[in-house]
Amino acid sequence: MKQLASIFGDLHIHPLYPNHEDAPEIIVLDTHNDNPPDNDNWHTDVTFIDKPPMGAVLSARMLPSTGGDTLWTSCIAAYEALSKPMQAMLEGLTASHDIRQSFPQERYGATPEDLVKWQASVEKHPPISHPVIRTHPVTGRKGLFVNEGFTTRINELAKKESDILLNFLCSFVAKPEFSIRWKWKEYDLAIWDNRLTQHYATNDYMPQRRIMYRATILGDVPR
Repeated sequence: MKQLASIFGDLHIHPLYPNHEDAPEIIVLDTHNDNPPDNDNWHTDVTFIDKPPMGAVLSARMLPSTGGDTLWTSCIAAYEALSKPMQAMLEGLTASHDIRQSFPQERYGATPEDLVKWQASVEKHPPISHPVIRTHPVTGRKGLFVNEGFTTRINELAKKESDILLNFLCSFVAKPEFSIRWKWKEYDLAIWDNRLTQHYATNDYMPQRRIMYRATILGDVPR
């Protein structure tokens, strides 16, 4: 899996998620009653860094008897479905992305050892700004680049304005018209372009267990 992902570029080592003992570039997403899912929201992976991932490889290693599907949505399709006045308003705006939005201290700094790791991660990854509308570096098509997982504020707007607009955009991108749903089989492998998509891992299988491996491929600065 690591070799496959490395074909596309350098791999990201996540600062907080547990890694595979033989390959730190492979994240182990092991969810169960004592470690419930934290990615059951629409998000684009790791947008809290200056060069968010261009793609990812995800493999199913242990699956519940039912549930645990993953959905993907197109941020390009969502952008193109907006009215022209809304598209024009969003041009030139930037938004803050913060690691603490999806990795809060109360969960990831619960023990003294975890707290040290969490504080180091937050210090290394201060909030960063990206454009609200991103242009895909290969296709040249535009898409929304805000997500519920990491985006906290549209910088040029008052907080109340930002909250309302972000709520609308995050809800809009999740419309079924823009999305697909994948029902996993054991050892299925998914590869996707992370730049202008979002995904959602359903949390509908507790108390069963689900284990996924992910390799995350570094990208470029959003423009």
